Amino acid sequence: MTGTADRYLYLARHAEASSDESTLTESGRRQAVLLGERLRDSPVSVIHHGPLRRAEETAELVHGRLDGVDLRMSKAAGDYIPYLPEPGEITAESGDATLARLAQFSAEERELGPALAQEALRRFTGPVEGSESRHELVVTHNFLIGWIVRAALDAPKWRWIALNHANAALTVIRYAPGRPASVLLYNDTGHLPAPLRWTGFPPELQV
Repeated sequence: MTGTADRYLYLARHAEASSDESTLTESGRRQAVLLGERLRDSPVSVIHHGPLRRAEETAELVHGRLDGVDLRMSKAAGDYIPYLPEPGEITAESGDATLARLAQFSAEERELGPALAQEALRRFTGPVEGSESRHELVVTHNFLIGWIVRAALDAPKWRWIALNHANAALTVIRYAPGRPASVLLYNDTGHLPAPLRWTGFPPELQV
């Protein structure tokens, strides 16, 4: 009878991108290489990445630093709004501004996002079948990382908002059979030198 084993989910936001988001900056490429160096001796066996070029390029650079690791594209690891809060779910003081900001995203990102977000939880979270632990890296975008961390903490669906992640930072979540998910690392930039940390973060949140 097949049992279940631990999943260790590594989450990384893509490295710093150019202003038109068509490629990584020189700093972004360095961030991605350093993330790969950080993971060189880890047991990661597969890298999933979203379809946009900034995530794909980051994943390719990380992949180049690892041996014997599969590289896979997944639409579920893409950039989209995972859940659009209903009026009244968040405080009136910030709610209107937040909803107005999210309304600026494309209709596709808003309308297709919830289904993709549920697919991401199905594909990337929870214990795995079998007797051996699995270590997976998902190179994705800020919103999806916030959504997955929110789910790991059993927080309300709207709470993905304001969970920010720096470029090429690392989050690790453990899913063990019969136990709540454990967030082992969050937004860890220890592999990056000071000048390469906090990119992608609003200035007022940099500490």
